[in-house]
Amino acid sequence: MPSALEKTLIVMPAFNEEASVAAVVREVFTKLPGVTVLVVDDGSSDATTREARGAGALVATLPFNLGVGGAMRTGFRYALANGFDNVVQVDSDGQHDPSNVPELLDGLDSADLVLGARFAGEGDYVVRGPRQWAMKALAMFLSKTAKTTLTDTTSGYRASGPRCVALFATHYPAEYLGDTIEALVIAARAGCVIRQIPVSMRPRAGGVPSHHPFKAAAYLARAGMALVFALTRPASSLRVQSK
Repeated sequence: MPSALEKTLIVMPAFNEEASVAAVVREVFTKLPGVTVLVVDDGSSDATTREARGAGALVATLPFNLGVGGAMRTGFRYALANGFDNVVQVDSDGQHDPSNVPELLDGLDSADLVLGARFAGEGDYVVRGPRQWAMKALAMFLSKTAKTTLTDTTSGYRASGPRCVALFATHYPAEYLGDTIEALVIAARAGCVIRQIPVSMRPRAGGVPSHHPFKAAAYLARAGMALVFALTRPASSLRVQSK
């Protein structure tokens, strides 16, 4: 019988991550024997695809940049088409420690979506100012929506079980922050069980951060817009396909 790791697809969205992607792929294979890695090259202009393939990953190369949501939807569709039960998103910049993946997968025994939470007792990850306010407000609201306590609703480190893989293959949002905030609302409104476990974050291994301190105000506005988009999506359209 296949192990949980053998039934799991690690999806790594990557945009111009040639400096780090190969090392992250190799670390995943070292720490998670038997797992399959799919790097989704999201329209990179550098050698991301070459580096990822050289490290042994499968690579889906998108013709232009769709953002994390579009890249992840590609990963969910690949998983559904190729018989994987679970999908775990791992950043290609090295911030996510693959050692936490077994804990995320264990959480799928009692949930459909498990978040790796940065503010739940592990590590020293800190945000301040408007971005911190936005994240706290989102956590309070989405905890009520998901009917469970969530402290880090914008974390991209998350594991999806069979119900969410089928749901997200069709309905995963591509808008900015939709891949985190709106995806949670979609899962909750489709009746999926959501949980979180504490994880720690590491510094980027290379590349350029997607958020700049001077964009904190824009982050706040976009987070609000992502939530509005999520709440205006008709719940009747969220039907979970059977695998």
